[in-house]
Amino acid sequence: MVKDNLETDVLICGAGPTGLMLALRLARAGVRVRIIDVAAEPGTTSRALVVHARTLEFYRQMGLAEAFLQEGLRFTAINLWVRRRQVAHVAVGEMGKGSSFFPYMMICPQDRQERFLIEHLERAGVRVERPVALIDFEQAPDRVRARLARANGDEELCEASYLAGCDGAHSKVREVLSVGFPGGTYSRVFYVADVEATGPVMNNELHAALDDVEFLGVFPLKGGRTARLIGTVETEDEGARESLRWQDTGRSAAERLAIHVEHVNWFSTYRVHHRVAPHFQEGRAFLLGDAAHVHSPVGGQGMNTGIGDAVNLAWKLADVVKEGAKASLLDSYEPERIAFARRLVNTTDRAFVVATGSGRLARLVRTRIVPVVLPALFSFRAVQRFMFRTVSQTAISYRGSPLSVGRLGAVHGGDRLPWVELDGSSTVPDNFDVLDGREWQAHVYGVASPGLAEACRSLALRLHVFPWRPAMRSAGLTQHALYLVRPDGHVALVDPGTTSSPLLRYMEKIRGERRRGGVS
Repeated sequence: MVKDNLETDVLICGAGPTGLMLALRLARAGVRVRIIDVAAEPGTTSRALVVHARTLEFYRQMGLAEAFLQEGLRFTAINLWVRRRQVAHVAVGEMGKGSSFFPYMMICPQDRQERFLIEHLERAGVRVERPVALIDFEQAPDRVRARLARANGDEELCEASYLAGCDGAHSKVREVLSVGFPGGTYSRVFYVADVEATGPVMNNELHAALDDVEFLGVFPLKGGRTARLIGTVETEDEGARESLRWQDTGRSAAERLAIHVEHVNWFSTYRVHHRVAPHFQEGRAFLLGDAAHVHSPVGGQGMNTGIGDAVNLAWKLADVVKEGAKASLLDSYEPERIAFARRLVNTTDRAFVVATGSGRLARLVRTRIVPVVLPALFSFRAVQRFMFRTVSQTAISYRGSPLSVGRLGAVHGGDRLPWVELDGSSTVPDNFDVLDGREWQAHVYGVASPGLAEACRSLALRLHVFPWRPAMRSAGLTQHALYLVRPDGHVALVDPGTTSSPLLRYMEKIRGERRRGGVS
């Protein structure tokens, strides 16, 4: 039985963190959204654990950061073990202090994050439709026509302005688009176990065994007695992978870190791939998250990168669908996100080889050099700041994007807006407090030029003027300059701000003749 369905602005396939974040950001912007998932229920097991500062900043833009922080633990320290002996302790608590409102990493399992997003999506009036599968779709000049199937065999046609493929590494959207997924698969098998345990490593800190044999990481979970154990096993045999059980590998690995496992809640194995699709957009269809790129778990980047994809695309879709921006705005999604995905796959691949390699050099680096060098390096604030910027995704820049214009001092168009903590005389704690993820904003640090306020009013563009402070110069900002900030918190245009002409020209390029913005 086939029945027609009402149109929606955006059809999202896949209700993992990427699809859920995209749906929530769109719903907040007033975009009609429909989100489907082939699974009958939300996931109860997951591999992804680490949440970085940039993701927390995105939650803060939506007013959800404080609530989300209650879902997990702050990442405070890394302990390295070699041959059943702890050889290093590296404190990483607030290594990004001065760079973000969230100068730390957080541990929150993907399944818990999904439940959090589902709850807030439902509050916004959108429910995930399960189990609903995408069969195929076709694109017309003004819409996408998708054929969907429910568990009872019923099919329906859904017409949407745009389609977002957030449906994982085995993406149906990517398959229908005939977009390849070049890359490779690591020989090592990963296992993950959710356990209740006791022992010296159950102390709310990360512990990693860098032995000559197999890698093992112990990630604490909120509650004190539970942890996720993630390890590797060398095998080429897919049948052997599928037959692996906790008794086969986990028990001996846990003994290496003196963990007494009282109960195994669940155990699974998986292979890790490193792949990037050659295109993230084909017409009105987009690929995000694992549908577009997969890579090793080094640095805990995967889930955060998918959420970054969602945030990048959401404001562009909202501007086009709700605000009448030029459709060409959407063409910036692929170049902005694919460049980072390619760099990420390359860097995590090299780190993964060192972390799990069985060669003599890899073992030497892992067991002898890293335990000595890493604590010494982390004693320097400059190294801590560099490492934070590297892993937190706060250093992601879109300088090569067609949307990025201008440079003043250290800040280029395309950079994340520099974060500045304000003193007690200000009504807000920092300059990120005013960002809400839905509107363009103009920022001036110092004094705005006479014509700028009028230009912002004519554009319905919110203007924030922050009194100048020395900390702003340290952050890379230029006094009295104009920073046009995109809804995702990246700088679109940086200009000396002496006249309003550059701002007017830029917004004309993005919006055309119509006035629009976030000011009510």
